Amino acid sequence: MPLLDALDPERRLYGVTPRAPLSLPPGGQHWYALAELGYPPPDMFLASFHAASEFLDGLAAETGITPERTVLGGFSQGAVMAHSLGLGTGRPRPAGIVALSGFIPVVEGFEADLSPPIPPVAIGHGTLDPVISVEFGRRARAILEEAGADVLYRESPIPHTIDPRFLAELEGWVRAAVDRAPVGDGR
Repeated sequence: MPLLDALDPERRLYGVTPRAPLSLPPGGQHWYALAELGYPPPDMFLASFHAASEFLDGLAAETGITPERTVLGGFSQGAVMAHSLGLGTGRPRPAGIVALSGFIPVVEGFEADLSPPIPPVAIGHGTLDPVISVEFGRRARAILEEAGADVLYRESPIPHTIDPRFLAELEGWVRAAVDRAPVGDGR
C-alpha cells in the first residue's frame, strides 16, 4: 500500500494489490516458479495469468471501473504480470502499464498483442540489478517503442529495488494516463 500512496498521494484512485498465488522458496509470494529468466514455466505462468485475468475482469464488473481506466503495475514478477495482462492477446487495453524491474515474458501459450493502440508504458530498472538484468528492461523498451508505444523509460544505479525518484515522476504519469483515458460508463 505504501507504493499506492506514492503513486496517488491524494487517493483519487481505487488501488488494489492482488497477492501472487504461490508461496515458493526462498520465501514470499510468486506468480510463477523461477526458471530460465525471461521464460517463465508455461504451466505456472498461464495458471497465474488466467487467475489474474479473472480477478481483473471481476474487479471491473464489481467496481464499474473499466479496464481502459485502469493502470496495471508491478515490481519484478508483478511487472511481468502487468506487461502480460496489459498486452496479452484478447485482454482489454489498460490506461497504462507500470513495469518496475521486469520483462515482457516469452511463454509457450501466451502471446503479446503489439498491435496499436498500445497503452503508454512506464519502465524503471536498476542498472545494478543482480536478479533481473537491466537488459530485460531495455529489451522491453525496444519492443514497445518498435511497436509504436509511448514509453517512459528510466534507469537508475540501484539493485533490484524501486527508485524513489522515479516514483515521484510516476505520480504525474499515472494521473495523466487515467485522465486521458475515455470515461464511458466507467468511473
